[in-house]
Amino acid sequence: MKTNQILAVIVLLALVVLVAACNGQSETEPATVLPEKILPVMLPVGYIPNIQFAPLYVAVEKGYFAEAGFEVTFDYRFETDGVALVGQETLPFAVVSGEQVLLARAQGVPVVYVAAWFQDFPVGIAAKAESGITEPQDLIGKRVGLPGLYGANWIGLRALLGAEGIDPADLTIDSIGFNQAEALAADQEDAVVVYLTNEPVQLRAQGFEISEIRVADYVQLTANGIITNEALLAEDPEMVQRFVNAFLHGLADTIADPEEAYQISLKFVDGLDQADKSIQMEVLRLSIDYWQAEPLGVINPDAWQNMQDVLLAMGLLTEPVEVDQAYTREFTE
Repeated sequence: MKTNQILAVIVLLALVVLVAACNGQSETEPATVLPEKILPVMLPVGYIPNIQFAPLYVAVEKGYFAEAGFEVTFDYRFETDGVALVGQETLPFAVVSGEQVLLARAQGVPVVYVAAWFQDFPVGIAAKAESGITEPQDLIGKRVGLPGLYGANWIGLRALLGAEGIDPADLTIDSIGFNQAEALAADQEDAVVVYLTNEPVQLRAQGFEISEIRVADYVQLTANGIITNEALLAEDPEMVQRFVNAFLHGLADTIADPEEAYQISLKFVDGLDQADKSIQMEVLRLSIDYWQAEPLGVINPDAWQNMQDVLLAMGLLTEPVEVDQAYTREFTE
């Protein structure tokens, strides 16, 4: 065969392969349209650098956010600041707990929850096993410490008591700051309100036998997730979808390989390399238990309604808001 004939055959074969590849692409799964430029995003997360943020660190380190068009950096300011900045359209996204969304919307702040990170509310009661405190009724007449009468710890305690018909006045509730583990270890409190992925791990590492009462075993409440604002949802829902997808990719990788996630987190959490790895891995493992869902990120409407009921009972909301406007399931289903 002559040279020009060979070249013609090669070109023809290349065209056939190209056409076949195009025809083989599913009409229901269009090719991903990559953004034209990278958008810097400062992401408020509401707490200090911590192993529990591993999915976000993984999504940055493995390039999932970059592939989606975002250069993400982390801001560890209070979550109320994150809510305000997203509501003002100063920032596009933040990690925020569910009650803050409802409280903000009651004040006319147009934030919307677009993906659930924690599927179960991670707050509960910790007590020394020797105390005999194993269920909510055991708290009656006891001293219970928590950081203060605000935030997720306070809401979790009130939700637990309300679910069991217990009057908060039947307990002695102490505001003790963020030293629940120390207060319980020193017997300054009979029980403390904690994040179950954190303080109980510390206490057990010190040799204490700890009993737990999980709020999630008594009432489903919406917990931490990703928020944006109504303007961005209306103007660029594809951008929101790309951000959610990148986050969920990091979440899935963390669940699949906690050891890799720990190694990545060393680059983002100062002092993590000096901390007890077994404790940090246990914190991560327990956190993963709260993240599991099918599909990841799915939002539970009942948990939102329950959260509103708790906020109304506490007087933090004076009247109901339109709960179904506070979240959208569009980006996780």
